[in-house]
Amino acid sequence: LSGHFPAAATDPPMPLEPELAGMALSAAAHRRAPKMIPLQPSESNLAAGARAYRENCAECHGLPGRKATPVAAGLSPQPPRLLEKGGMVNNDPPAETYWKAANGIRLTGMPAFQGSLSSEELWQVSLFLANADKLPPAARQALSAP
Repeated sequence: LSGHFPAAATDPPMPLEPELAGMALSAAAHRRAPKMIPLQPSESNLAAGARAYRENCAECHGLPGRKATPVAAGLSPQPPRLLEKGGMVNNDPPAETYWKAANGIRLTGMPAFQGSLSSEELWQVSLFLANADKLPPAARQALSAP
């Protein structure tokens, strides 16, 4: 009520906020993620995931070789650049990435896509991101299409 709580996107995080939020997110995604992956990382699924990423995720998470958009630059915390080293989630289980994309992440600007993308599209994006460091040509081409 005093107005001293850091509520602006430009305010620095409170002490331990990033660590605690990260631990809570990791535990929730691990616990609630689906146990089975219904799709295989085939070339067609990875290309479809690249298209879905380009159309729905790139505004905030970026594209290779392009600078952050004004939307991404204004978010706090900064969204990871999912196709650049240091931001990739290729070591995360695809089911956890699926859960994050489907349900969103509170207080980060990451929306829940389960109401706007199909389950198949969410799996394709998740498999695409899990394989972002070793994409087949069709997926790289779909990612760079206009």
